[in-house]
Amino acid sequence: MKSRAITSDTMYKIEEKGHSVLGMRRFLMMENAGHGIADYVASNFKKLENKKIIAVCGTGNNGGDGFVAARHLAGHGARMTVILLGSPSDLKSEEARLNWGIIDKMDSVEKITGKQVSDEMQKRIKGADIILDSIFGTGIRGEIREPYASAIDMINKSKAFVLAVDVPSGFDPNTGEIHDKCVRADATITFHRMKVGLASKGAKKYTGPVHVEWIGIPPEAEDGL
Repeated sequence: MKSRAITSDTMYKIEEKGHSVLGMRRFLMMENAGHGIADYVASNFKKLENKKIIAVCGTGNNGGDGFVAARHLAGHGARMTVILLGSPSDLKSEEARLNWGIIDKMDSVEKITGKQVSDEMQKRIKGADIILDSIFGTGIRGEIREPYASAIDMINKSKAFVLAVDVPSGFDPNTGEIHDKCVRADATITFHRMKVGLASKGAKKYTGPVHVEWIGIPPEAEDGL
């Protein structure tokens, strides 16, 4: 892999070409991303059995990555909870819906859903050992509204290790600017390439160390971009 950082728009074009031209389906990209998240957690926490891991998920593909990670982490014996900030009917992509359908059948993954941050959600976040921030990723636009704003506040108040998925929620992937609220992550795992904002001055206090995870998109998907 080349080392240059890319914008979120370039990443979208790479994903689209990988999917539609080269046949590397988005479902496979999501699987590889989620597996990579779980591998990162497993490599940094040698014993995951009975660790309380909470994936706080939005309704887009960033949330879908969290669903996949939850499935893999449950296989490590973690006490896994997925908090979906919305309803399963709100999930925006086929890939996210398919992966929700899998974990919805798993007794080893607790699921909590809702369009407001409930007392039950707050309790799980407060008691977590590890939190996966899978709320927005690179898809953030405009003002952060409820229930996302309250979820970000709860994550930032937690004493858990926070791993941001792709970028911390509230962090602009192209400029490194912060929206009205932003998750302060202990580490960030981003996919395929570093995003421009993650490499910007001052980003590290929100991102922590950044790990770039290869998710199997053929290099040819970058030709001409």
